[in-house]
Amino acid sequence: MKTKFILPLAIIAVALGPMTATTVIPPTFEQLVQQAELIFQGTVTDVHSVWEGEGAQRHIDTYVTFQIGENVKGNAGASYTIRLLGGTVGDKTMEVTDTPKFKIGDRDILFVEHNNEQFVPLVGINNGRFHVQRDEQTGRDVILNGEGEPVRDLTKLGREEESVSQADAISPDQLKSAVHKQLGDQANHSSQ
Repeated sequence: MKTKFILPLAIIAVALGPMTATTVIPPTFEQLVQQAELIFQGTVTDVHSVWEGEGAQRHIDTYVTFQIGENVKGNAGASYTIRLLGGTVGDKTMEVTDTPKFKIGDRDILFVEHNNEQFVPLVGINNGRFHVQRDEQTGRDVILNGEGEPVRDLTKLGREEESVSQADAISPDQLKSAVHKQLGDQANHSSQ
């Protein structure tokens, strides 16, 4: 009889506590482009968390809405919202480690797959987010990976050993050009 009550309580405790890290093998750039259903550059206009589900399935989801600046693959429309597992509602926080955190005003290029179907709808979880940041020294926009590190070489994503300065980082236009080239290469390869 006690087991019936312990299991739901254990599930609720896990749901409201921090979740353990997920091990993700970083995808290659080619895999990022190929697996993504949508790739877009956008600015976060809204972030809000809500309770979802009932009983033992009750959990917190966070909805992040982007104003789309440019559709790179697929068509996200003028505005697009992704759903992430976890967040804070009132005094309750459900944290999922390795899940990207967004705030209003963030500028990102996202590689989206299976939105509303998986706990983080980005290819390779944090690997599918490229943050656009202004380099204060050069005054140009540069790309940072999901870990907040400048990206210089797309062939070494998740595998780059040496530290890269923001001055050496690629620009958003260089990243989008590489995506377009990869899409063209994939189309040529599949037509052969």
